[in-house]
Amino acid sequence: MADPLLEFFTQMDDQGGIVVKDAPKFDLDLLIQNYRGRTKFDRLLLIGRSSVKLCVEALKVALAEAKRGRDIQRYREVVEYLRIAAPDDPDAVYDKKWLEKQELANREETQRLLAELKGYKNNLIKESIRMGNEDLAKHYEAIGDLNAASEHYSKMRPDVSTAKHLVDVGKHLVRVAIQRREWNMLFPHLAKMSLNGQYPEEERSSQPFIKAATGIAFLGQDKYHEAALAFLEADPTVPAKAYSDIISRNDIAVYGGLLALATMDRRELQAMVLENQSFRMFLEPEPHIRRAVTMFVNGRYSSCIEILEGYRSDYLLDIYLQKHVSRIYAKIRSKCIVQYLIPFSCVSLETLEKAFGSPESSIEDELAVMIEEGVLEARIDGIERLVHTVRVDPRAQMQASALASAENYEKQAVERLRRMAIAAADLELTPIKKQGLHHQLGGDLAYADQEIVMG
Repeated sequence: MADPLLEFFTQMDDQGGIVVKDAPKFDLDLLIQNYRGRTKFDRLLLIGRSSVKLCVEALKVALAEAKRGRDIQRYREVVEYLRIAAPDDPDAVYDKKWLEKQELANREETQRLLAELKGYKNNLIKESIRMGNEDLAKHYEAIGDLNAASEHYSKMRPDVSTAKHLVDVGKHLVRVAIQRREWNMLFPHLAKMSLNGQYPEEERSSQPFIKAATGIAFLGQDKYHEAALAFLEADPTVPAKAYSDIISRNDIAVYGGLLALATMDRRELQAMVLENQSFRMFLEPEPHIRRAVTMFVNGRYSSCIEILEGYRSDYLLDIYLQKHVSRIYAKIRSKCIVQYLIPFSCVSLETLEKAFGSPESSIEDELAVMIEEGVLEARIDGIERLVHTVRVDPRAQMQASALASAENYEKQAVERLRRMAIAAADLELTPIKKQGLHHQLGGDLAYADQEIVMG
């Protein structure tokens, strides 16, 4: 008889999902305690769908989390996964009584809140209307109707009366946009949370939420450097509860450290990660990230990669990192290889294989791809099994830079002289209305869509 778990992950793999066969280093119970709200279920479901070792355990915890909530669709989804992965498990059966009871309760609560909101609107009391929209939006979010939740959270904005209300509206909308993976929508919502320094206490308490959400949005758009800067600027003195509905302190440390390693040079890593007193507080529960950055800064590149590879399984089970892990790790490997080769004019492939070899591919193939993409300036000698680095002559580079600066200065000087001559002749440049007409005023410079008129 076929193993249900094997069939489950074969199906996940066929559907393009990521399957993690190695056991992660984290403890599931301790990990999930760092979160609250809907992200807790989302993370459990992702682990259940991706981890061979934690599949059934994570799905059962997700099932319990779903029954504590009001989202019927989530309950159905996790039961379906559990029925495929562990058909003999007693939890892999629909609780029809709970489903019917919860569905009825959801309908009744929706009608009650709609009636209340209608009454508030008839009375024209702004604060009551705001609270009515908030209660209804939270209800829609809890039952999984994110479109309606976003709509009613947005309707709160005209009725806000305090700085806290404005920040709360922004947080609600950001949280829903993250759940819907609408990365572009996050930035206008975050911009509207700005208080322009008028309410410093509110700004301080919401700062890590804003930075974390900004980092998640940039990460979702593959803008790794911008995401790293956002995470590195988060304030560690604000309690984690203020942002645990989207991210944890450990996540900020991991995301910030990994993305900084992938996008920053040695000097930036030293200044913005290792010497950043605020970010060091985030790094305390994730010391391996600090060790990996330290190894890179100290030139111990193979040790840096080895540390990160030990945690690859953990990051492949993270809700925001999962689809980016291979790209981030590839960027860090490329940086390590390039930095390793800088002091040498020639290195044997055997030496590089010992330092950076991986079972997935040969170092020669990896170097060839890096050279083709312009990441590495080098040549591979396939006969002698050597890598020759291509060195730029500093003297020639300085001369080329000086010539480029002189040419740019000459162009600017000619342009200034031309404009001075036009002004001295009592002429001026004005836009023309006729499309496609161009005037050339000597030299190489053409003034498009402009004409000379008498002053």
